[in-house]
Amino acid sequence: MADGLSAVVVDDHPAVRAGVAYWLSSGVPPIRVVADGEDVRVAWLDEGAHADVVVLDLHLGGPTPALGDLRRLVEAGRRVVVYSMRADDRIALQCLELGALCYLTKAEGAEHLVPAVRAAGEGRPYTPPSLAGALAGDRSETRPALSQRETEVLVEWFQSESKDFVARRLGISVATVNSHLERIRIKYALIGREAPTKAALVARAIQDGLIDLDDL
Repeated sequence: MADGLSAVVVDDHPAVRAGVAYWLSSGVPPIRVVADGEDVRVAWLDEGAHADVVVLDLHLGGPTPALGDLRRLVEAGRRVVVYSMRADDRIALQCLELGALCYLTKAEGAEHLVPAVRAAGEGRPYTPPSLAGALAGDRSETRPALSQRETEVLVEWFQSESKDFVARRLGISVATVNSHLERIRIKYALIGREAPTKAALVARAIQDGLIDLDDL
């Protein structure tokens, strides 16, 4: 990243690609869009293959979300921000479970897209307003709604000193492990039960019956 953060934009609408490129290049510091196109192949070829962040529209020329493309990008270690027309909590959570670092709706614009791409470039999740509700689930509950994969990552991490070991055990990247753990912390924070450290997460997991002391 010596020359600054770079991105590749995958969207089947030229006006959207142009708008995203303008917003990113106008950031301070600017984010370079090194490639763009209407097909996900642009993220695998030439300069697009080396971009720090992939901005991916899930619906490329059809109604079926490109979850397979997202999965392949994440499994290859790519940092992905999903940028979609659809405000769909179920799809948003599915994308996060697959390893996307953020799910943004296009209604949220530059105000959230630019910081989301910047966060992704550092391997960090970003939570825009539309995603906060999906992550929190039912806020009347005192226990956060963790996905099965998040629970698996959490328990494996408690039983290991190394995130590398967790990644190997579950067949995912270290970046994906980190993003799962960060989202778990966000979910706890959204219900008023912050867990900023590993020790705090252990305590929350024991309180919520996710693990027993004998598991540690």
